[in-house]
Amino acid sequence: MPEDGFRPVYHPAGYDNGLRIALQDLRTGRWVAMRNLLAETADWASWTRRTQVLATAAAGSNVVRTWQVEEPDSTAALVMRARVAVERTVRAHREGHRHTRELRQEAWEACHAAARGAPADPVPWICLLALAQLDHRQHLAEHRLRPPEPMLFPGPWGLLGEAHRRDPFNREAYHRMLQFVYARRDGGPLAEAVNYAQWVASCAPVGSALQAMPLYVHVERFREGHGYKRALDLHWTTEEAVRDARRALRDWFDHADPAASSLLDLNHLAHALWGALRFADAARVFAALGPYFTPAPWAHRHPDGPDGGPERAEEVFLRARGRCLAAARDPGPGPGRDPDPGRGRDPGPAPHG
Repeated sequence: MPEDGFRPVYHPAGYDNGLRIALQDLRTGRWVAMRNLLAETADWASWTRRTQVLATAAAGSNVVRTWQVEEPDSTAALVMRARVAVERTVRAHREGHRHTRELRQEAWEACHAAARGAPADPVPWICLLALAQLDHRQHLAEHRLRPPEPMLFPGPWGLLGEAHRRDPFNREAYHRMLQFVYARRDGGPLAEAVNYAQWVASCAPVGSALQAMPLYVHVERFREGHGYKRALDLHWTTEEAVRDARRALRDWFDHADPAASSLLDLNHLAHALWGALRFADAARVFAALGPYFTPAPWAHRHPDGPDGGPERAEEVFLRARGRCLAAARDPGPGPGRDPDPGRGRDPGPAPHG
């Protein structure tokens, strides 16, 4: 227990109170709060995030199907049906379920029905990107299109393009493509993921959460390169890791509304800045997180790794938070302060970084 008695909370809704209420209703089999929440959602970023979280909660019940029966003309229900179908398919694939093929076909049809019914919505195309990662051998032609840059990989670029046209630099769409990269690697080198994340960050505008994408790849590189036993590793103080953490801070966090930001992104940024010994900078991110945390990426820094459970991740989070907040209270000279806090943006890294 930390000295101040603080204990972090994990909740998928984070600061989104409306989403929290809708999730509570979903767990009791009610859909009206979900319908009302989606009806008042005015931007694609919130729509994408809310439908994703709601689908995760609804996938274990028939609540969305009930909503569709009650309101057969609801476009939101049509999109949620696609979301739920994809979530169920991904779970079945992960568990090796014998009906995965049938579920995948059903999800594919639900996605295309949603795309026809909601032609301006990026979510049906994001759902198709999520299904693409199951085709890790890239049997389907739409999953092995030529990339926009020569050092990238053949993949579902058409699907990403459809999502991008509807909501440029949609956070989930580009992260789904990163998941596709991991799925097609089949245990190979991480170079494709590194190239892709650097390309995305170099293309994304200032203020985009995609500026934080390279931080996710750093966690994967640490995990695969060092295992769980090297909790304190110099990887996080390399020039590349520090550069990516600073860029995410300056080009995303400093322009973002933390209450509307992904908790995963905020945790990855706090983690990267702590690892880079930029404690005072990390303290700003911990303050923005308030009471919330996510087990990833902290679990990867505990000797037991993710197998140790969320309690081990919480231990690392609390240790890092305490160190960084102490540095913010008494900054002094040292690595937690930026000796060159220039406001100019770093030149974008080459796509083949």
